[in-house]
Amino acid sequence: MLVQSQVADISTPTGVMRTYIHRPTHTKKVPAVLFYSEIFQQTGPIARAAAYMAGHGYAVLVPEVFHELNPIGTVLGYDDAGREKGNADKAAKDVQGYDTDNRAMINFLNTQDWYNGNLGAMGFCIGGHLAFRAALQPEVKATACFYATDLHINTMPNQPNQHSMERLADIQGELMMIWGKQDNHIPAAGRVLVQQKFAAANLNYTWHEFNAQHAFMRDEDPRYDAELASVGYQMTLQMFARTL
Repeated sequence: MLVQSQVADISTPTGVMRTYIHRPTHTKKVPAVLFYSEIFQQTGPIARAAAYMAGHGYAVLVPEVFHELNPIGTVLGYDDAGREKGNADKAAKDVQGYDTDNRAMINFLNTQDWYNGNLGAMGFCIGGHLAFRAALQPEVKATACFYATDLHINTMPNQPNQHSMERLADIQGELMMIWGKQDNHIPAAGRVLVQQKFAAANLNYTWHEFNAQHAFMRDEDPRYDAELASVGYQMTLQMFARTL
């Protein structure tokens, strides 16, 4: 399936959010996927991953997750400076800004003649957490979270009841959680804690752990595992095909 890419500058309560849209070139209505990047925003690996998903019949929206804190079009490098800046942006952004970003993208989608009204979400690293955050929106029917960081810790001690794990009751769609057992950002004890809370909340979810390191989906990283990446994409596509 041939894919086209375009840019939309979407207004949010915290400023303009550049959003990259990858979707099929045909004129049929399609489901949409909110696709959340790592802290580096839309890098080459993220753009290729989004285009890959779009090639299977989805309109894939990649927002600049830290749009309030950077000039439009900012892409951080996969280096120490990029990690330092991205982590600083993650600490600086108010978590409720992600919710208003999601509402802005959903409102945008509802005005597009190529959108059929079925919505999913996916993301890598902090984007896995942000995809989980998107699942709080009632329109999101299915979400794939790849090695979602910070779900197992409360990073917002001054914002009670705002951490994503405090709002499990708001999730109405299906979740797929994908982890690497050798991921030093999300230790085994943290994964156990998250799964226990999911089970207690009676969420509709599947749980998958692979022998992989953090960032195993990133095709420019020495930790990249092409075979497992293929498995991850196929599991996600199967879930979206069934739910969207």
